[in-house]
Amino acid sequence: MKKSHVKLIGTVLMVSFVGSLLSACGGSKSTSSKKSVTDTSPITFTIFDNNHNGGAFDDPIAKEITKKTGVTLQYLPNAGVADEKLNLMLASNDMPDLVQISRGSDPMNKYINAKAVIPLNDLIDKYGPDIKSNYGDTLKKIKSDDGKNYYLADWFNSSVQKEPVFGFLMRKDYLKQVGVSQDKIDGTTPFTADEFEQLLKDFKAKIPAVNGQTSIPLTYWQENFSSGVLGSFQGMYGLTAYTVDSSNNLKLSYRDPKYLEMLKYMNKLQSEGLVDKEWPANKKALYLQKLTSGTVLGTPDAYWNPSDADSILKKQSVDSEFYPYKVVAPGIDPGKTTYGPTSLLGWDGCMITKNNKNPERAMKFLNFLASDEGQYLTQWGIKGVSWDIVDGKHKPLPNVLEDFAKDSSNYTKTTGIRKYALVFKGGAAPDGTPYDMAVRYQRDEIATHAIKALGDTSYDTSAFDNLGPDAGSPESLMATKINDISNVAITKIVLAKNESEVVSLYNNMISDMDRAGMSTVEKIRSANYKKRLVLWK
Repeated sequence: MKKSHVKLIGTVLMVSFVGSLLSACGGSKSTSSKKSVTDTSPITFTIFDNNHNGGAFDDPIAKEITKKTGVTLQYLPNAGVADEKLNLMLASNDMPDLVQISRGSDPMNKYINAKAVIPLNDLIDKYGPDIKSNYGDTLKKIKSDDGKNYYLADWFNSSVQKEPVFGFLMRKDYLKQVGVSQDKIDGTTPFTADEFEQLLKDFKAKIPAVNGQTSIPLTYWQENFSSGVLGSFQGMYGLTAYTVDSSNNLKLSYRDPKYLEMLKYMNKLQSEGLVDKEWPANKKALYLQKLTSGTVLGTPDAYWNPSDADSILKKQSVDSEFYPYKVVAPGIDPGKTTYGPTSLLGWDGCMITKNNKNPERAMKFLNFLASDEGQYLTQWGIKGVSWDIVDGKHKPLPNVLEDFAKDSSNYTKTTGIRKYALVFKGGAAPDGTPYDMAVRYQRDEIATHAIKALGDTSYDTSAFDNLGPDAGSPESLMATKINDISNVAITKIVLAKNESEVVSLYNNMISDMDRAGMSTVEKIRSANYKKRLVLWK
């Protein structure tokens, strides 16, 4: 799932972000942040943020942050090659005061293992009362193996909410033309695997062509096959990354019997001519072109990925857009489908480097951002300018949501709202309004439908995140090889001539993975998983 998009409209992936905070701006009081920020004298911290490509710290929100804390941030450009820049800064010891790095990534692990960043526990105890209150048990869960906290997560959560990611995206207008019942069109009742297959056949029979072009019941985005396509099919079979036995040993889901059943189903759809024959060549531009052509009924994907196509199709009618639906495999409880993977531990981690000459001020600054006041400032903006309190609840002022909808990137750039989420905890505030005002205060029709149809499929992946071998180790090369084998083999399996060939190619894939060291990698991940469970107690 694309992380940047999840942050803008709620990833995928990944992608749900809900928690609860005490609202200083919404009626409840929180004074701890004011106590911790006692020094507002001017100070500048350099920062490298893998999501922020530099620029002056001078928008309205930035100016208000400086007014409250005395801190000015000097962002270093990442030029779109964040990992390379991070590695270069580490190797040269030319690191900024703060770094924001993808959580659990190789660069983050390198910075921690090289002691390039400092442990935060003592600083949090002395200067981080709002951090302790805001993060709660999350602080325990983001500790390193040595029991220390080296980073503060962003977009973390305290509980799983109804925030789906994947689904079988289909046009409502075509569902109506084919004669699908209203309860299914509304997303109230899911499709069974047999019903979905029959739907694709009915579409092909009843709408054989559109504007002189042959209709396509189902197409795939090839570049997003391992995520959006497989993520959707795995969702209908209730598959996750691992299976866990009674002794907490992990096995990769490739070994799960349901995985083979999923591949058989995908191959069946392909063999029956229900899937775009050209999908292995569908780069993004071609994929979106096919969606906007009107020839396609559906596609398995993260529900926000066709947004560019939807914006064009919407001009015809809202029913022409691609809406996400749940399809349930045989023998699977509809409530146990897994279309909504999300990590409660967030996306990135903000760390204080050893080069920072004033870590105490840095912690006080981060504590302010984590306070209720800081959360609302960075995500809602300035009271009276972009929001106010109406009947005891936060409410955006006129045109704010409209301006975001017109051009969210430009609005964020000019106002600063949603730009500084270094320690942001997404979710619902005590007054019932979402902290992520721009995305969740007012849902569009597709997101609303996604929650209705697939909201109960969300599940937490955090216990299984980043369990792999250490970067650069022989075992990490094994893990990479296993992934490469799957990428090649699964495409061949989906395109196989018949079910017998599917089974043969699948068995060959597992054998190749075993020879590449899959059992060794599984043992390492099992050991890391067990350590994590102990650390989280």
